[in-house]
Amino acid sequence: MEGMELVAFNIISHVGTAKSLVMEALYAARDGKFSEAEAKLKESKDYLSLGHHAHFDLIQKEAAGEQLSLSLLMMHAEDQMMSVETMTDLVKEMIYMHKELATVKSMVNSQIS
Repeated sequence: MEGMELVAFNIISHVGTAKSLVMEALYAARDGKFSEAEAKLKESKDYLSLGHHAHFDLIQKEAAGEQLSLSLLMMHAEDQMMSVETMTDLVKEMIYMHKELATVKSMVNSQIS
């Protein structure tokens, strides 16, 4: 495997790891582990950035006049990258809601005690 296939698989691998970390962040927040959730989001951003760099390198090559072939595999890689970006935005909001809910629960519990 070489060339475009390798780049596509690198993108898929990096953004796949980012997606897993984003979901782990959500699960941690659901369990009230907010610092763990933030750490998972930061780590996912690093992996997503690696995917973006590989993709950006291709864009630079094409902009410089190099003819690149478009494959279904590369389309899949780009689709995965965009999906993870959207997922990340939504999960960040969901983590915020979990924090707010935890604050409300804490206030209610302190009033009951």
